[in-house]
Amino acid sequence: MRPRGRPKKYRIVRLDPRISQFSPRGRPGRPDEINLTMDEFEAVRLTDYKGLDQKKAAQSMHISQQTFSRILAKARRTVSDAIVNGKIIKIQGGYYVMTSKQDEKIK
Repeated sequence: MRPRGRPKKYRIVRLDPRISQFSPRGRPGRPDEINLTMDEFEAVRLTDYKGLDQKKAAQSMHISQQTFSRILAKARRTVSDAIVNGKIIKIQGGYYVMTSKQDEKIK
């Protein structure tokens, strides 16, 4: 059976994270895990770390600004949940294509 709806568009990710897992200190036992996808990681990196506005960051990832906004909101919820509840953050998965090429200037 074919999946329904519009197929997902691959997002452009330009940086592979050096660390793929963050773990809280001081929490006894095994904390829960939460996944942050690569496209969510890239959205946080572009807006919060590099300081790009959402329109330029969306152009960099070759997606619409509305889609970028949804990805960023989900990423921020994921990270805040992990911080507040002391969960492990694993960076993996998502719909993305890795590239290091700066093929076009962001205006």
